[in-house]
Amino acid sequence: MDDAIAVAEFRAALRAFLRTTERKARRAGLTPQRYQLLLTIKGASDGSQSLTVTDVADRLQVAQSTATELVSRAEDAGLVQRSGSPKDGRVAVVRLTEVGDARLADCFLDLRDEREALARAFASLDGR
Repeated sequence: MDDAIAVAEFRAALRAFLRTTERKARRAGLTPQRYQLLLTIKGASDGSQSLTVTDVADRLQVAQSTATELVSRAEDAGLVQRSGSPKDGRVAVVRLTEVGDARLADCFLDLRDEREALARAFASLDGR
C-alpha cells in the first residue's frame, strides 16, 4: 500500500507540474501545445534542434495530421519555420525561429523550480 501512496503523490506532483506549465506557457504567449512543440523541437535527441513533422508526431504521441496542423499554426504565428531536408527534399525539417526560441526560453527558465520539484517527487518513488 505504501507504493500506492508514493505513486499517488507522484501523480499529484506531475499534474501540478503540468498545470503550472500550462499557466506559465500562456504567460509567455504560448498555448500549452505550442510550448510542447517548441520544447520537443529544441530538445531533439540528436542535438540538431530540428525535427521532421513525423518526428514531432512520434515524440508528442499525436497523429501525423495533428502534428502537421500544430506545426502549421506555429509557423503562422512566427514560432517555427520549415525547410527542405538536405537528405530528402520530400521531407520538411522544422526549426524554431528567434521569436519561438525566445518564448520557449522565457517559459523554460520560469519552470526551473517546478522541474526540480518534479524530479524530487520522481526520486521519492525509489526511496520508498
